[in-house]
Amino acid sequence: MEYTAQIPDGVQVSVSGTAVSVKGPRGGLDRDFGDPRYDTELVMSVSGDKFSVKTDSKKRKIFAMAGTIAGHVKNMCIGVTKGYMYTMKIVYTHFPITLSLKDGHVEVKNFLSEKGVRRGKIMGDCEVKFDKESVTVTGNDLENVSQTAANIEQSCRLSGRDRRIFIDGIYVSGKMLATGEKI
Repeated sequence: MEYTAQIPDGVQVSVSGTAVSVKGPRGGLDRDFGDPRYDTELVMSVSGDKFSVKTDSKKRKIFAMAGTIAGHVKNMCIGVTKGYMYTMKIVYTHFPITLSLKDGHVEVKNFLSEKGVRRGKIMGDCEVKFDKESVTVTGNDLENVSQTAANIEQSCRLSGRDRRIFIDGIYVSGKMLATGEKI
């Protein structure tokens, strides 16, 4: 069984054992797919403009891991050429939410008039911009961009209150490439 990922023009992919390095116009990404359960079963290679993951195993989990690795490399290629962007909407009814950046975290202040500060961690080399009504998270690595957006959204999570009445928070409103195209 073999899974392949197309390598776009201007992108260089190199494989060293279980580590994959992708370089493009927006920068580079490195990822090690090493796992003792699959290391001997999977063979990764680059030939021309195709990245491939091959296996001779008959196990379903090995097939799934091969497809997962090919999908990750495809996302890495898109990231170093176009990048990823998540847009988030700030929603509040009475108490205006204010945001600030500090020590690799987004600090959420005045959430439901709380005196404390809520924090959402910024993962990797993501860039976070915000104004009064929206937050934009951009970066080359899809996993870091999506996890940063999730951390910001989770920092405003409510417990013990009815979500239909208390709608305050910061919510993901759009996922797209940094060029503005839909994913």
